[in-house]
Amino acid sequence: MNRRAYLALAFAAIFVACGVAAAQDSGASAKTKTVVSYSPPRLADGTPDFRGIWQARTTAYVNIEGHSAEPGVPASKSIVVDPPDGKIPYLPDALKQRNKNYADRASVDPRLNCFQAGVPRAVLLPTPFQFFESVGYLAVVYQEDHAYRIVLPSTVPHDDGIDFYMGDSRGHWDGNTLVVDVTDLGDATWLDEAGNYHSDQLHVVERYTLLGPDKMNYEATMDDPMVYAKPWTIRLTLYRDKSRGARIVEDECIEDSQGIWQHVSPFDPKALLRHNYAAELAAAAKSK
Repeated sequence: MNRRAYLALAFAAIFVACGVAAAQDSGASAKTKTVVSYSPPRLADGTPDFRGIWQARTTAYVNIEGHSAEPGVPASKSIVVDPPDGKIPYLPDALKQRNKNYADRASVDPRLNCFQAGVPRAVLLPTPFQFFESVGYLAVVYQEDHAYRIVLPSTVPHDDGIDFYMGDSRGHWDGNTLVVDVTDLGDATWLDEAGNYHSDQLHVVERYTLLGPDKMNYEATMDDPMVYAKPWTIRLTLYRDKSRGARIVEDECIEDSQGIWQHVSPFDPKALLRHNYAAELAAAAKSK
């Protein structure tokens, strides 16, 4: 377990005085619920055991509404399941803004500038994330940009008025499904690389359901009256990373001497060569 994981669990231990509340979810419509017969492994208190490293294996991170094949990137169908047409129900002016975002995406995508991905985008990325869980505590740690979330019980009020890139999460169990209510996401993140976006009024309800020992169904319903004409829902499958030595690595994002931000992974043996630290330090000293 790395330093970020320990930090996440430490915060959980400080702020959570009781388990993730068990309750029935009355807000999700029947058509967005996934019914499965799989009986998942459980913790000592009977809650489903989600521990492990998970990742989406689609390219929906390029465009939630689907996209054609690109060099090195296979095509993807829309993961929007409601509305049935697979389209995000934008308000007219918001659709114009999305189209502008798309046109300018190479320079204005927040993720390319190393901002944390937000919710639900962090789940869609081609990088893994990890559930840390014990009786009474739940944290999610993402590989990219050191992002993590503490899922507090739904009995704890949201921290309204304070925006976070990864939002403010509250959770409860609906049978074997973890339901996470996310608010306070601000407006500084996108939903994908195509410029699909939201305002600071975004409210996300996520549903995580184990389909088997190594597969998980993920659904997220987005509601934002400033941008969307009505709530809408995405769905995709997450897969457990069972490879030997699977772990979350320390993905750094560093600004180079040309002012360009880049992700630097320890798996890349040439990563340090992209950043001339000696030159940067010399330039900084000269400017004083």
